[in-house]
Amino acid sequence: MKTLNTKQHLFHKNMTNPFYFWIFLLFNVPAGFIAGMRLKELSSSKAATTIPFKFLNKNPFQSIYFAVQSMAAELSTASLALLATKGNNSQVLTIIVGMKAEFLKKAIGKVTFLCEEGEKAFEAVEACMKTKTQITTTLKTTGYMKDGTIVSIFYFTWAFKEKK
Repeated sequence: MKTLNTKQHLFHKNMTNPFYFWIFLLFNVPAGFIAGMRLKELSSSKAATTIPFKFLNKNPFQSIYFAVQSMAAELSTASLALLATKGNNSQVLTIIVGMKAEFLKKAIGKVTFLCEEGEKAFEAVEACMKTKTQITTTLKTTGYMKDGTIVSIFYFTWAFKEKK
């Protein structure tokens, strides 16, 4: 596990504090705030987010709408990407340049998305700063229901580029 610098530690502290996380969602991802998205775990190696099954999140097939799943899945990778960019000597910008999803089962309960590829995000940011070029990396996150059933798997391709 990578040791976090001061700004990464502060970002981690704020994102894992429920009050500050709600403020983050309200101003940056208001649809996530309304949907009830939560960040349950964040470290340099992994992140876990949850999304509840509720009236506002469901589709006509009585499962969690795919776009709501996508939003929670993206947060599990985005929190790692953002953590990796904090506190560096230069500012590194992040943007999603690709996404692929597999929907395996109906999401009929609370879903937890777990991304265990934080090292890839940190390596990409380090390579970006070292080479001064845009670096892309794909982070996988898997959505599980409480009973362990895998409902979906997402692959988000992130681009990291130094701000000029």
